[in-house]
Amino acid sequence: METRQVKGALKAMPIKTDRRDAEGIARLLHLGWFRPVHCKSVSAQEVRAVLGARKALQQGMIALEMSLRGLLRNFGLKVGAISRGRYEHRIRELAEGNPMLEAATGPMLRARASLRLELARLERHVRQLAQEDPVCRRLMSMPGVGAVVALTYRSAVDDPARFTSSKKVGPWVGMTPSRNQSGERDVSGGITKAGDVNLRRALCQAATVMMHRGRSTWLRTWAAQVARRRGAKRAMVASARRISVILHRMWVDDTDFRLDTAVALTA
Repeated sequence: METRQVKGALKAMPIKTDRRDAEGIARLLHLGWFRPVHCKSVSAQEVRAVLGARKALQQGMIALEMSLRGLLRNFGLKVGAISRGRYEHRIRELAEGNPMLEAATGPMLRARASLRLELARLERHVRQLAQEDPVCRRLMSMPGVGAVVALTYRSAVDDPARFTSSKKVGPWVGMTPSRNQSGERDVSGGITKAGDVNLRRALCQAATVMMHRGRSTWLRTWAAQVARRRGAKRAMVASARRISVILHRMWVDDTDFRLDTAVALTA
């Protein structure tokens, strides 16, 4: 059962006990006023576990880098803009000659090197998983969609038959505007942010890459037109929503992305 919907229904009870919660859930089942939640397959959960491990390693390495920057900044030493490959050399260069700073930065640099090595191995494994999956290879035919985005989308949707229409994927991801209408009041707010936050973040990254890099396509032209009318941020969100819809249609129809033709999403 959809937890947000059940929580909203049970909030109407002035007194909350386990017994009343059980009674409320039973009434929801009896009336049929609930949304069933899709139970993901074992393979989808395994892929999500790999992607979660990759993100944890990536966040740990970034946290170490930011901590090193903050540690040196207290002594007036600024790392500045530096590539990942030259980062360790730059830190050692700034800490050179100060035994206390060398003692503080050394273990952190060794931990960062270990995390970076494990992250590289996991990245290769993720790319291999995407290349071995025919669905992911088809999804990656769209500009901006790489191995991580394709695997995230595939493991989140799991079964494309869940959606009777490709257009329903956008609201499910939480990329459609919220609305609060009552009487004369009608307020359109930001996106609902419902659904999987990792999938929503991956789609936004794909939209950003598609809008600023790679080949020119009809989708990129459409996003540029939206950006001129509504701004770059709204164009990015709109592009992410449309990418989610198109990827579902590609998956269902077993077709690759068409660079020069906009397909009508009427299914």
